[in-house]
Amino acid sequence: MNTHHKKITLLLTIMLTILLSGCMYPGDEKAVRENPYADQVETVQKAVNSYQESNDGLLPIKTKDLETDRYIKYPIEFSKIVPAYTEKIPSNAYESGGIFQYILIDVDENPTVKLVDLRTAERIRELHLRRQINGNLPFKESVGENVYEIDYKKMGFEAPLMIDSPYSNAQLPIIVSGDGNFYVDYSIDLNRILSEQKPEVKPGDDIRFLLEEESLVVPAYSLPYTVNEQNEPVFMANIPGK
Repeated sequence: MNTHHKKITLLLTIMLTILLSGCMYPGDEKAVRENPYADQVETVQKAVNSYQESNDGLLPIKTKDLETDRYIKYPIEFSKIVPAYTEKIPSNAYESGGIFQYILIDVDENPTVKLVDLRTAERIRELHLRRQINGNLPFKESVGENVYEIDYKKMGFEAPLMIDSPYSNAQLPIIVSGDGNFYVDYSIDLNRILSEQKPEVKPGDDIRFLLEEESLVVPAYSLPYTVNEQNEPVFMANIPGK
């Protein structure tokens, strides 16, 4: 092979490498931003523990108004732990361009780092915005006491909005309570856990802890669930009505 051909071959190789790198990088970057990496959660957990030990029991959380959703009540304030207690903000955190909000649950007994998938929040916001534009909310069939399906066509949607389950391959529906607030319906995943694992739960227990135990991602934007006498997931009573 002469020098001219060698140069052309080298140039083509470089161009192909750049092209392939360009094709792969966006996917790799997307995976980094959208994966709930256990090691990143563990790193933040250690930083939270160290911060609490060094600050007389205080937690590195944002000051936030009281939220009805207990899963978004205590978001972590990374400026309080980075870089003093951990080197950097995780790549999958919202603050780094990721899709997860790092939060704490069980703050009184055992502060535990978990994740909220903010794509769920975006779907909920989308519905609230459409409701404000339309000025009313069409309720469809009841799926529980003061809990209803949504008439998406009357709201101007061509198809129902669904949520990718963080616990399975299921597509989860969104429901609306009688007072007009939107929630994700996790019944499909709860029913799977109840039938497959047969955990010891009883009517009156809030069984969402079954989802907390199964994943790093919490069932945010949900109503409390319990079981009926047939050990099936049902919405808790006393949900705000119309």
